[in-house]
Amino acid sequence: MAEIKQIHSRIDKAIFEYNMIEDGDRILIGVSGGKDSTLLVKYFSNRMKRKSVNFSYEALYIHSDFASSFPLDVKNLYSKWNVPLNTIDCDVLNRLKKNEKMSCWWCSCQRRTELLNYAIKNGFNKIALGHHMDDILETFIMNMMNKGNLSTMIPLFKYNKYPITVIRPLCYIPETMIIDYMNEKGYSKYTCTCSYQDNSGRKESRRLLALLTENNQQKKEIMFKSLQNVQSEYLP
Repeated sequence: MAEIKQIHSRIDKAIFEYNMIEDGDRILIGVSGGKDSTLLVKYFSNRMKRKSVNFSYEALYIHSDFASSFPLDVKNLYSKWNVPLNTIDCDVLNRLKKNEKMSCWWCSCQRRTELLNYAIKNGFNKIALGHHMDDILETFIMNMMNKGNLSTMIPLFKYNKYPITVIRPLCYIPETMIIDYMNEKGYSKYTCTCSYQDNSGRKESRRLLALLTENNQQKKEIMFKSLQNVQSEYLP
């Protein structure tokens, strides 16, 4: 059973170590209605009650032309938690150039662009995303196997071209911990059901991660720690 105090403690640790939230921040949370972003929104709602840091936040759902509407039960949770939820439409299909194929990567890029543009236009200086530990490890494996480089999504990323910083407060949370908690609470299990899904690379990296760690949470945490302890003198 995943205790919310344990989850929040891990998020607090990530925020402290990477200095993710500062006085005066205006944070835009990118949400999908799924378990990860819902947990992130719940954390921000609870954090506001502490009043230890002066910041504000809102949530943004980007509705593509072939995605479902935002889940009503999750929308009701946001209302219960006093979370401002904004929605914008993104016509992904019509942005494709001739002979280009729709893919998860293309859709993600278009939605990320809209998220960034909305943040800049509305005066937000940070974007919070719900990527957890497994996402980061899977991306590391995927980049290593497919691109031949050692890189991944990082907990805090500052754009050079834009006045925006991306933060990933769930970086210390294994996915199993999120699933256990959300199941316990009976929260929505909404996931993307788009007919254009082609995430075989992500699925393969997930399979390899499970194989390497035997789906053991402690082994995943050790693997994540290795990303913070790179000894470049022992690499070719």
